[in-house]
Amino acid sequence: MKTLQQRTLTALVAAALCVAGAAQAAAPMVKNPAPGYSRIMLGKFEITPLSDGTVDLPVQDLLAQDVKKTSATLAAAHLKTPVETSDNAYLVNTGTKLVLIDSGAGTFFGPTLGKLVASMKAAGYQPDQVDEIYITHFHGDHIGGLVSNSAAVFPKAVVRANKLESDYWLSQANMEKSKDKDSFKGAQAALGPYVKAGRFKAFEGDIELVPGIRSQLASGHTPGHTTYMVESGGQKLHVIGDLIHVAAVQMENPDITIQFDNDQKAAAAPRKKVFDAAAKGGYMIGGAHLQFPGMGYLRNEGKGYRFIPVNYTQMR
Repeated sequence: MKTLQQRTLTALVAAALCVAGAAQAAAPMVKNPAPGYSRIMLGKFEITPLSDGTVDLPVQDLLAQDVKKTSATLAAAHLKTPVETSDNAYLVNTGTKLVLIDSGAGTFFGPTLGKLVASMKAAGYQPDQVDEIYITHFHGDHIGGLVSNSAAVFPKAVVRANKLESDYWLSQANMEKSKDKDSFKGAQAALGPYVKAGRFKAFEGDIELVPGIRSQLASGHTPGHTTYMVESGGQKLHVIGDLIHVAAVQMENPDITIQFDNDQKAAAAPRKKVFDAAAKGGYMIGGAHLQFPGMGYLRNEGKGYRFIPVNYTQMR
């Protein structure tokens, strides 16, 4: 028979083993993505890239090149089709204006997108703080976030876009002639509340919309596709919209277009023009479909470019 001292020791050892076993139990997986925002200063402007989520693109079927070549290029970049593709927007705080460039997809593209407002709130901003929204073009993944249940998501914002873009997509006659009526219906639904409230204002040409943000027409992807040059304190960020969709392929060969381009022949030219200027000028670009946060620099490499993602910066 064990003595009292032996029984006490046995109990202590058993208790210690139970504690050790509990400490070694596997923690449950969280399985939630990180908040979809980043932040960087551009001169005196605060730039907050916002993630609307990602969408899988069957790029082999979409890019205008041989499928086997696309597969090989993707494999070299450790990718395969469908490619999980970011949908990014950019919030610019100039100190006097809060400007959102593009609005994400909202409910237009399914459950993996439509996260822009959640990302914005996680970043410390609210939709009713946005003063102006500049749209690169009227495809659903850039304008769907303007509305929710047919109501304006940004109750105080003025929405602006190139007149070529709005004249095309908001035209009933153009919709009736088109085979892609859903895209027209989406554009008209997204812009409708703002048009009705007098808070949609088209612009013409390349103009300064607010001090430090200038529009630049870059048509081809759509009739009025527009990029936005953001500049403060001698630093620049060119927000390029859909000038590129699949960086792993189109950086190396910028002549390759995608089925989403309205004008296949014209779509590559503005990409090369804008990319050459960014490489020469040494300033950042921000892409809607570059891997989030979608910002970085370009360097000429062969007949194409090398994308150098911006270095992570902790705000101080």
